[in-house]
Amino acid sequence: MKTDFDVIYMMQSFLALAKYIYLTISLAVISMVLGLTIALALVAIGTYKVRILNPISKVYISFFRGTPLLVQLFLLYYGLPQVAPMFKSMNAYTAAIVGLSMNASAYMVETLRGAISSVDKGQMEAALSIGMSHWKGMKRIVLPQAARVAIPSLGNTFVDLLKSSSLAFTLGVAEILAQAQMSAAATYKFFENYLAVALIYWLIIIFFNRIQRILENRMGHAY
Repeated sequence: MKTDFDVIYMMQSFLALAKYIYLTISLAVISMVLGLTIALALVAIGTYKVRILNPISKVYISFFRGTPLLVQLFLLYYGLPQVAPMFKSMNAYTAAIVGLSMNASAYMVETLRGAISSVDKGQMEAALSIGMSHWKGMKRIVLPQAARVAIPSLGNTFVDLLKSSSLAFTLGVAEILAQAQMSAAATYKFFENYLAVALIYWLIIIFFNRIQRILENRMGHAY
């Protein structure tokens, strides 16, 4: 039976789309770093019950966990400049990073909070008993142990960010999926282009999952 599937074109599309991998990875990596930073700040606010900021942080977490990421991206890129003209200069790439970071941070808060709670309270008590400040105890004793517990969940969050970065094309960011759509529209070879995209994402995620396992083994070696 004759098929219209063009293997050679699919391979050519794969190689052409691979040139834009850096955009997808940069979106995910930068968003992960910013999201983790925001999440740590939110955990600190919740832990120390900072007045005014604590209820605001709860609303923030509820909003970004309770609304679709695509809607959040549209609000940031298309809606925010209408109510705050200073954001009109924000480009699509920046808006995508901000949206992905804020969305991911709302999920990472619970991961970090749970990881910190899993560390025996006696660890902090011991740190305080030898003259460490609470901050030094967190930095040197609690957080390193919590990191080992949090890595699997944070790894899953990063994988979700990699896949969610494909939504950046809705803002006009010419990443892998956007390039595939333009190519498919021009050639009508939709299956070949989208299969090439799927394979690229699959390989990227396999690569980062491998790094995650190595990191888990290395950090868990002492235990």
